[in-house]
Amino acid sequence: MTVPDIALHDGTTIPQLGFGVFQVPPEDTAATVATALEAGYRHIDTAQMYGNEAGVGEAIKASGIARDELYVTTKLNNSFHLPDDARREIDASLDKLGLDQVDLFLIHWPLPNKYGGDFVQTWRALIEAQEAGKTRSIGVSNFQPAHLERIVSETGVVPVVNQVEVHPFFANEDVRSANAKHGVLTEAWSPIAQGKVMDDDTIGEIASLVGRTPAQVALRWHVQRGDIIFPKSMNADRMKQNFEIFDFELEPTHMSALDELDRGEAGRMGPNPDTF
Repeated sequence: MTVPDIALHDGTTIPQLGFGVFQVPPEDTAATVATALEAGYRHIDTAQMYGNEAGVGEAIKASGIARDELYVTTKLNNSFHLPDDARREIDASLDKLGLDQVDLFLIHWPLPNKYGGDFVQTWRALIEAQEAGKTRSIGVSNFQPAHLERIVSETGVVPVVNQVEVHPFFANEDVRSANAKHGVLTEAWSPIAQGKVMDDDTIGEIASLVGRTPAQVALRWHVQRGDIIFPKSMNADRMKQNFEIFDFELEPTHMSALDELDRGEAGRMGPNPDTF
């Protein structure tokens, strides 16, 4: 099965489906990522905060897969927003991953209530890293519309992606609209709502109709909306199921039914970026 590549505004492309390693224990990361690569995944999403970049690097090295066939994302930790700290830790990530360059580096959270609210200085550090060839592309994560507007207006450099919480119970349409306005693609973290899609009657009914799992239905909903997704599982069978979402389509009525599950702010499961 072929995962579609989506064009980013900087001239690069990104696989629409990847494998996320959030909450994968560091000691299990290399084996887990190896299993994902064997299942066909070529896009790996990690972060300094996860503590498992080294395991991702180990799996990549052992895989024998050509570097240009892999897409690797990592993210700057919240402790390193000051420019000198960011510069040092970007290099540290490359060292842990065993790579000369990552494909995408993100600011993990805007932290508007820390560092004097100056996340623009952090964005400038990522711009510098891209100019130095340490990352092909740069983006942000958990940025609200006002945060996004500010870094673009103050630097003129537009992130290629904004990775935010999105799932059927929290469609996060205000952020998705702001992203689209700037030509920024939406990456959806927690795309199956930490497994809660499995217990939803509407999703379950659609899954029965199309002969798929509830997780596959939710992931397909994302894909048809244009979201980039990277579901995480440490179970090899579920990894394969999550990968097998490009050989069917949801009908417009099914898409509408999933859209109607949105609970707005009440559906948010993670922290609010305005206050976190």
